[in-house]
Amino acid sequence: MQKSKTILWDWNGTLLNDINVCVDAINILLRERNKKEIDQQTYRNIFTFPVRDYYVKAGFDFETEPFEKPALEFIEQYEQLVKEAALFEDVAKSLDYFHKMGYKQMILSAMQQDFLGKLVSAHSIDHYFSKISGIEDHYATGKVDNARKLISDLDGHNSEIIMIGDTVHDHEVGEELGLRVILVSRGHQSEARLKKTGRETAQNFKEVINLINP
Repeated sequence: MQKSKTILWDWNGTLLNDINVCVDAINILLRERNKKEIDQQTYRNIFTFPVRDYYVKAGFDFETEPFEKPALEFIEQYEQLVKEAALFEDVAKSLDYFHKMGYKQMILSAMQQDFLGKLVSAHSIDHYFSKISGIEDHYATGKVDNARKLISDLDGHNSEIIMIGDTVHDHEVGEELGLRVILVSRGHQSEARLKKTGRETAQNFKEVINLINP
């Protein structure tokens, strides 16, 4: 049987350059609570999954309000601001390259499913993906279960599955499911944090391509 080649792409911070959007949105919430705002460097050093833990590090107090309140307020702000976010400049070229090389491509994201689908479609790259998998709510607890479901539909041991993401959680998903993971260091977490995982890292998709097809 011919080995199938599959790439699981993360969305936020990997394909979509939305770091500034996330920083701006969280700072709106922090200002409303008279909390100290964060800059992009701080954000990349504290952002994590589940995002509830990140909110605590950012200064939210869940003794005085439930996590769900700022989480939903963040999504409201994000949905307005993300209209200005663009794909990283090498996305379309890279997706086209892997398509021509015969790779099956999917998106695996911790973003809410319907919103994810609309964003991917709005950027006119949805035709590259056989599946686009998000989560059921806006609380971004993680994506191990969704990854397991995606992989269960593939030809398991005969598949070469590569996950491309920008966070330690992508490494954790790969660790749980035995996947090769390449972490791109221009997204939501700093290069130093990503390198501590021991995974292959890249600064852009040209480097990713060179790692996959040297």
